[in-house]
Amino acid sequence: MDLKQIEYFIKVAELGSFTRAAIVLDIAQPALSRQIRQLEVELRQTLLLRNGRGVTLTEAGKLLLEHGRGVLHQVERTREELGRVRGALAGKVALGLPPSLSRVLSVPLSRAFRSRLPEASLAIREGLSANMLEALRNGRLDVALLYNPVPSADIDIVPLCDEALYLVELAGDDASGPLSLAELAARPLVIPSQPHAIRMLVESELGARGLRPTVALEIDSVPAILELVADGAGSAVLSRLAVSSSDKADKLRLRQIGEPGLQSRLALAVSSHRPSTLTQQAMQELLREMVPAIVGGPLLPA
Repeated sequence: MDLKQIEYFIKVAELGSFTRAAIVLDIAQPALSRQIRQLEVELRQTLLLRNGRGVTLTEAGKLLLEHGRGVLHQVERTREELGRVRGALAGKVALGLPPSLSRVLSVPLSRAFRSRLPEASLAIREGLSANMLEALRNGRLDVALLYNPVPSADIDIVPLCDEALYLVELAGDDASGPLSLAELAARPLVIPSQPHAIRMLVESELGARGLRPTVALEIDSVPAILELVADGAGSAVLSRLAVSSSDKADKLRLRQIGEPGLQSRLALAVSSHRPSTLTQQAMQELLREMVPAIVGGPLLPA
């Protein structure tokens, strides 16, 4: 068996599609199909069943997927161990970050990564929690930071810290002090669509009290939300970091929501089906060190 064929097979199996796998692997689909067919001929087993919606695994395919993941993991671990003999880990890490966190974490994290792992490579990708969960499952991400992740059998989750959410509104309003959840429900909100983590949290907290949010506009871009709030389109529910990294911060103010406050849980997530390499473990340790300190920084002035 060729390691490249095993890698190709795993990617097709995880994505459930030759077309999607060819795009991710940057290989022509006919060439990818030939490689998988050669693997099936060599093993004298049908590994994938083709259908109109993509592919499904046969029993032989499920067995090869399980062992193939272990083989590739061992190869990567061997490369890392050899690199460690040379003096440094040299593996790869694909990290997923929420957009609001990426703006404040990417630079200091990249700097710390280069200092601690100078021969390793890091790829940072922004995304919504739902998209990053899928990327963890299909192997496009190795590690991700997620807000309020739902427990799942195929994702291991380690809580990092709680991040306060605030009502973001135009500066200059005479009202001050904490805002009750009932008052929040009456405010016209510029808010992301489902299944964005903030939208789900707001609806859950209000729903537990028999309330529903008043949605003025739905938009998934945090910078666009802040632009709209600054333009008077409504209020928003966001974190301190999301506002502090915006060029509209001087036009906005934050108010606490509820008592003791509305909290969003930030967690580190990895696939439970793929053991982390040494380089990925080092990245996870770096995130555990840095993220709580950055997210738990001082509050913007009201």
